[in-house]
This record gives sequence, C-alpha cells and structure tokens, in this order.
Amino acid sequence: MAQVDVDAYTPAQMAVRVEKAGIVKGKRDSLSTFTLAVMAGVFIALGAVFFTFVVHDSSLSNGLTKLIGGLVFSLGLILVIITGSELFTGNNLIVMAYISRKITLGQLLNNWGFVFIGNFVGSLIVVFLIYLTSMWTAGQATVGVTALGIANVKVNLTFWDALSRGILCNILVCLAVYLCFSGRSVTDKILAILFPITAFGALGFEHSVANMYFITAGLVLKNNPEVLSAATEKLGALPDLSNLPFYGFLLDNLLPAGNVRIRPRGMYYQTNKAAVYMYADSVANEYVTLNKYPDSNNRRQQCRQTPEKIGSKVLKSLHISTNATSPFIS
Repeated sequence: MAQVDVDAYTPAQMAVRVEKAGIVKGKRDSLSTFTLAVMAGVFIALGAVFFTFVVHDSSLSNGLTKLIGGLVFSLGLILVIITGSELFTGNNLIVMAYISRKITLGQLLNNWGFVFIGNFVGSLIVVFLIYLTSMWTAGQATVGVTALGIANVKVNLTFWDALSRGILCNILVCLAVYLCFSGRSVTDKILAILFPITAFGALGFEHSVANMYFITAGLVLKNNPEVLSAATEKLGALPDLSNLPFYGFLLDNLLPAGNVRIRPRGMYYQTNKAAVYMYADSVANEYVTLNKYPDSNNRRQQCRQTPEKIGSKVLKSLHISTNATSPFIS
C-alpha cells in the first residue's frame, strides 16, 4: 500500500511548485486566461460584498470590526485559489517562472494584461447584479451608505498613501498565494489564506482588484438619491464626492494601488527567497547533468530539502563559498 504524505511541502518544494504553476499560467491561451480572470474578478467582488454587508451596522470597536471584515473578505481569495482562477495580484508570482527563463516576457505581460482586464470585467458584473438586487437601498440604505463611504475614502487617499498601501497589500496577497503551495489539501490552503488576507483587510491596505468593485459601486451609488439622502441624515451633511468621478478612480486609486510603475521591482524583492531555492536546485540539476556526482538522484533530493543541505552538500562540493550570492539576489 502506497504511503500517503500529509506533511506540508518544504520551502524548496514550494518554490518549484510556484515556478511550475507560473509556466502553466504563462503558456495558457488568452481566451482561457481571460475567462478564468473574469471568474476571479467575480469572486473577489463577492468577498467585497460580503465585507460591506458584515461591517455596515457593526456596533463593535473599530479594530474588531475591521478584523471581522478582513476575515470575511478572505472568501474572495479562497474561491480564487480553490477554483484555479486567475487573479492579477496573485499572478505577480508568475515572475518566478520568468526569472528562471521558463516563460518569455511577452507571455508574462500577456497574462497580466488579460487577467487585469478580466478581473475588471468580473467586478463590473457583480456591481450590476448587486444593483439589481436593491441590496444597497435595503434597511434605510445603510448598506449603500457604507459602500459609498468606502469608495469615497479610497479615492481621497494621496498618491503615495495609496501606493504604499497597495505594495503592502500585494505582499500579503502574494504571501497568501505562496503559502497555499505548501498545502496538500483544501483545508491547508484555506488556513494558509486566512491570516494574510485578514491582516490586509483589517489594516486597510489597498487591493487593486477589490477596489474595482468597491469604487465602481461608489460611482453608481453617488447618483442614487435614496443613498445620498441616508448619507446626509447619518453624517449631518452631504459628503464631499468631488474626487469620485471615474478619472478619480483611475488616477487616485487604481494606478497607485496597482503600483503599475514599480510592480516588477516589488515582485523582484518578494521572490528573492524563492529564487534562492530555485537557484540552488538548478545548480544541483546542472551538475547532475554533467555527471559530476555518481549518486545523482540522491544528491538532487538532498538539494531540495533544506537550505543547510544546499549550502553544505552542494555549494561546498562545488568549491563555492557558502556565502556566495545568487545572481538573482541583489
């Protein structure tokens, strides 16, 4: 009877699995990529809807309300991961396959482009469906007031505020996705997602795909008389919505929160640790190919186990200092 391994994958094994997943994603045809991206946009938007409904009438402290909100928002990424959908923020990890030259720059950018657009389309679908449900105007329009307030806060962030929050959010999202590669079961993956996503939700970081729903919903609600009346009654005055036109969404939030201009550099640093494992593994495989070791299969397995074995049993054997720096690490 075959032995069933229930232990989590090691960090080295995780890096290899992420790289392989990046190869599959990078080489997937555009139509499939776009379809899966639309699904991911729908799922993240559903998590945002869940978040809005849960926090709108909370009587708890601000911290606990945000904690619970972040927890329920995790639904979005759980659905994305378990269904194998394509999410722009998580797909930044594809850069690992590009670093190891397993996919081309064109394939990388093609995936990111189709996924970003698909995520936006999926978010718009949910905005339209929620609008048809009249959920925003239910209960004296308190849900709508909360949704409008969330959108208005986001577009009133300064560029650098939104940019830094977007970077921090993307670190946590990429970590959540990366940790999922350590798990062998659906339960493992759900548990790996909960803490990083709850953290970014509770801390108020900016998720570009979630904001595709949040701010688009605000753009719809700012023209809803019932919601505006309820907001005026709650706040004592009509809220200032001058920064909530569509161009405000693009320039004041989506661009900096998506950190389009520095994302490649940001992902470069996020993947440094994984690159160490992949580099050491590639060194081992190269020397196996050159028949440097008679026990090649055993050597390859040892190289994939722990950083200590990589250092002591591979690099020293090759007469390379254990302090040597990978070409992938700055």
